[in-house]
Amino acid sequence: MNDTTHLADRHTGRARGGGAATAAPPAPGGPSPVPVAKRPRRPRSGQWTAWGFLAPVTVYLAVFYAYPLYRNLDLSLRDYTVRSFVEGDAPFTGLANYRTILHDPAFEPALIHTVVFTVASLLVQYVIGLALAVFFNQYFRLSATLRALFLVPWLLPLIVSASTWSWMLNSDSGVVNAALHAVGIGPVQWLTSPSWSLASVIIANIWIGVPFNLVVLYSGLQAIPAALYEAAALDGASAWQRFRHITFPLLRPVSAITLLLGLIYTLKVFDIIWIMTKGGPADSSTTFATWSYRLGFGNLVPAFGPGAAVGNLLVVTALCFGLLHVRAQRKQHLS
Repeated sequence: MNDTTHLADRHTGRARGGGAATAAPPAPGGPSPVPVAKRPRRPRSGQWTAWGFLAPVTVYLAVFYAYPLYRNLDLSLRDYTVRSFVEGDAPFTGLANYRTILHDPAFEPALIHTVVFTVASLLVQYVIGLALAVFFNQYFRLSATLRALFLVPWLLPLIVSASTWSWMLNSDSGVVNAALHAVGIGPVQWLTSPSWSLASVIIANIWIGVPFNLVVLYSGLQAIPAALYEAAALDGASAWQRFRHITFPLLRPVSAITLLLGLIYTLKVFDIIWIMTKGGPADSSTTFATWSYRLGFGNLVPAFGPGAAVGNLLVVTALCFGLLHVRAQRKQHLS
């Protein structure tokens, strides 16, 4: 064994022993060593750029979402008064505010009104929006113009829409009662009768929410290949069969997100109800949103803790439905 062999064995043992992984010098006349590839380091400038893009969104979410939610949770767990806000000595009461609203006589009517208002608005908005989307999916000359006109209720400020409906449904001078009188129907106390006040605000909310459903569902219809409808027509499928077996199944993902966003929006509707009826008469149109506002700001002695507790119930409800939607989407992707 010559000196060259001893030198190669020495370098090989050093590499196996955990030392520096350096290639052994080649034997005279042997092949050139293969260089060891080094892992490239990620440039730090790219990391700072990524954090720079994330910083505005993070600050926005922290300031306008995380902190208000924390403050609302803190309000619901303490006995806050006007004096407490100034001196900052509100005692911790735990779940006492939640027990207070659960035993309040106004809780059950407000819960029923919230469910009826939300479910009725969602269903009617979706059905009308889907029907209009299917109608406008068939191209004709004034299609774009009419779609733009249908967006007007969605673009108007809520205070304008609610004030307009309040004037239209006025018992004495409203155009709705005038039209009913023209066909021989007596006047309806839309805003002053406990039997009609909730229906009045539901009608106004449906009118405002239909354009949103129209836009989203129309976009979903545009993504369905036209070849499917052509093949179904060649097989003799009627218009209803094409809608039932092609349009509606393929529109389910878009329908799910439309209903979810509509649910979150409808749960927190306050402006329309407060402007039109203020939750009355006799709390006949009071929902959790208006009840929360009335507890916190509508009394001479504000109850900030119970008002925040009612608001948190709405937040938890919307969060639960959002999580159910995410879980359903995840199962759909896995399947």
